[in-house]
Amino acid sequence: MSDYENRGVSSDKSEVHAAIANLDKGIFPNAFCKILPDLLSGDEYYCNIIHADGAGTKAILAYLYWKETGDISVFKGIAQDSIVMNLDDLLCVGAINVPLILSGTIGRNKFLIPGEVIAEIINGSEEFLEMLRSFGIEIYSGGGETADLGDSIRTLVVDDTITARMLRYNVVLPNIKAGDFIVGLSSFGKASYEKEYNSGIGSNGLTSARHDIFYHKYAEKYPEIVDPLMPVNLVYKGNYKVDWGIPLEYYINDPYGKYLEPLHDDMMTMGKLVLSPTRTYAPIIKAILSNVDRARITGIIHCSGGGQKKVMKFVDNIHIIKDNLFPIPPLFKLIKKEAGTSWQEMFQTYNMGHRMEIYTSEKWVADYIIEASKSFNVDAQIIGHVEEFNGKKMTIIHEGQEIVY
Repeated sequence: MSDYENRGVSSDKSEVHAAIANLDKGIFPNAFCKILPDLLSGDEYYCNIIHADGAGTKAILAYLYWKETGDISVFKGIAQDSIVMNLDDLLCVGAINVPLILSGTIGRNKFLIPGEVIAEIINGSEEFLEMLRSFGIEIYSGGGETADLGDSIRTLVVDDTITARMLRYNVVLPNIKAGDFIVGLSSFGKASYEKEYNSGIGSNGLTSARHDIFYHKYAEKYPEIVDPLMPVNLVYKGNYKVDWGIPLEYYINDPYGKYLEPLHDDMMTMGKLVLSPTRTYAPIIKAILSNVDRARITGIIHCSGGGQKKVMKFVDNIHIIKDNLFPIPPLFKLIKKEAGTSWQEMFQTYNMGHRMEIYTSEKWVADYIIEASKSFNVDAQIIGHVEEFNGKKMTIIHEGQEIVY
């Protein structure tokens, strides 16, 4: 087993998929999200979608950062993480030019998580929803639940659910085929709608990232941030403190040097780099689907759980070739260096530079997608193509590495 699995997590969630294998898969079985008939209104031309996800163990890192620095604002980023992990999955079925209703669930250990943290999460959610609405994305809070669950939750869990109703005709389904171009939208940098540099980390692989990067004394100081069943040699075994300052330009060009203190305006902390809020692609996808016939899009894939391997759940009898990826963002290089893990595992755990990819058979559509993304200061490029194959295969060719799944 890999260190990732030995920490009690899974990049492909094989046990979960096995458990739900016999459940009804909805009216479009191959859709990125489960899609139901219009049970709310009974209209045969419409469908319903309800999607649940959350920020995962990233909330534990926010807790650690807050305890070490006193900066409670990082919990607003956790609110965004949880929303985006739902919203950007819905983008993959085209649920963007429709009203979306959000419900949030916060589970906490009340002895450790005070009301001020809860307020920061709720206010962060509302601020993020307001930002999305400024781009014409109709998403509204429908309330939620805060539960004190100290017997089962060591610190904090932040989850959300989004409900949508849309025309069946507008559903985007994976129909990825030989000859398709793959356009990747970068996960790092600073989008026009983001407040600061984004490392690209997203909300996947945080169990390993925080344990591989940050140093062991945190586990001794805050035992609540560790699963007591985890092997001790895998617990916070890195070399970095969450509040170490890092000049941003220096980090982007050389992530392995010394990190300097004290902080000033053009610096970030190591903790904030790993806590970079999960980027949403909603404004970009809205612009694309408002101007491109959805029939010209053969697939939209959110490279979240499963990383670059995610697309393989939705294809058959083709070979996905990703041979023109973005440069690997420095944070992922640092994680690999600290963890000593293989490229094979890195690419199926983390997004490694782009978290959204769009498939199309038409070059002009690919060019338009790139232009639309760059208009929001999110880099985009053709990162690969699709070939015929008897079975299912993906090859990543990057920086002298050839990785086959």
